Amino acid sequence: MVTEEKCPSDTETLCLAHVVTGDDEVVAKIKGETCITMDGCAKYCARKSVEETGGIVVKSHKVPDFMKAHRGEEHGTGTALTDDGWKYAEELAEILAEDVKEIKAGVN
Repeated sequence: MVTEEKCPSDTETLCLAHVVTGDDEVVAKIKGETCITMDGCAKYCARKSVEETGGIVVKSHKVPDFMKAHRGEEHGTGTALTDDGWKYAEELAEILAEDVKEIKAGVN
């Protein structure tokens, strides 16, 4: 939603597996660049990996932090979201899009 609809000219999503394995093309895109990470758990694998690759993480989020307000909702699976899942995805996309706007404006 962020890279295709909300901020397509200012964002790109990169696969964490390619970051972790040191894919040359992905490393070149990250090194020295401003990055936003979204982690699925408290271990911050995305943030740590992007930082180790040379990316400048200016915003970092954990999905579980946002889940607290959505207890009891069924969001679906990784391949098929429910209506609640799409609403949740939209909420996260709005947060990330706001991050992008703040970074572009020099607020971070």
